[in-house]
Amino acid sequence: MRAERRVDEADRVELGEPEVTGSSQGDAVGGAGVPVAPGQAGPVDRSPSRRGTAAAPAASTPAIKLESARLSFGERTLWQGLDLEVAPGEFIAILGPNGSGKTSLLKVLLGQLGLSSGSAEIAGAPARAGHPDIGYIPQQKTIDAGVQLRGTDLVGLGVDGHRWGLGWRTRRERKRKVAAAVADVGAQAFADAPLESMSGGEQQRLRVAQALVGDPRVLLCDEPLLSLDLANQRLVSELIDRRRRTHDTAVLFVTHEINPILPLVDRVLYLVDGKFRIGTPDEVMTSEVLSELYQTEVDVLRVRGRLVVVGTGDTMDALGAAGAHCHGEPGTPHSAPRDSEARA
Repeated sequence: MRAERRVDEADRVELGEPEVTGSSQGDAVGGAGVPVAPGQAGPVDRSPSRRGTAAAPAASTPAIKLESARLSFGERTLWQGLDLEVAPGEFIAILGPNGSGKTSLLKVLLGQLGLSSGSAEIAGAPARAGHPDIGYIPQQKTIDAGVQLRGTDLVGLGVDGHRWGLGWRTRRERKRKVAAAVADVGAQAFADAPLESMSGGEQQRLRVAQALVGDPRVLLCDEPLLSLDLANQRLVSELIDRRRRTHDTAVLFVTHEINPILPLVDRVLYLVDGKFRIGTPDEVMTSEVLSELYQTEVDVLRVRGRLVVVGTGDTMDALGAAGAHCHGEPGTPHSAPRDSEARA
């Protein structure tokens, strides 16, 4: 059973409909923006992770901090009024349909997008490009057939700083760090092979190693389970979880499929059409909350420890055609009982 947590009454989740204002930050990235009316942030759990991380002092600096954050593209506002503090070692899942601003939120923290208003901090310092405290697992991309890149070369990019701003290292230190990162993800057997010869799961393990080679305090993951089979989804999730438990690394994990990480997650940030909810999975992943976010009926079933989100009509399209954004198996009948009935 999920550990019970004490939540102050003042931190309870509420939905609001603040006025939308436009502010241009350039063209939208990572999906079409939509006019929004965001909600208020919910409970902020500053307790240590239930998966075994050490308790942080009360005065410790949040690994990630967003205050009154708003992101707009022209007259389109993806979200506003977003307040979020992520403690060291905390695992946050970011869920929602395409175009809701999930990837854009990661790009703000990476310093690739500027907020329209509000502030974003990483380990007490303003978010900026090349921040050394950030590790980043991007969405998977197909490796071009002509690219001659070995697995260790990919991991080495995280040391050399070509992508994420880590400083140049001596050759000996570079080799040591790459070897340690490869060993951490159990990839020694195939790390020297060309990337194009590897399976998707093998490539993704090396992307995890690349993100961790700089010993980051914050790990940003953009759909790291995409296109992986269930076994590799579980493996990659466990690699990320082990890192945050052993090193107190804060994790923001964008995904359309919560079930592989459901036992690991501390809180969920759910974004829909500019509205959002923040809370534990038990607080956010309910029929009542998702129906309010989507403004139409949504059912949440709990079957053998898995969550299945079922919509009707246009709601299914918003969640993803044929269950692509559902948090369970596709093809579930629309007439399924609500979550309270499923649990019974």
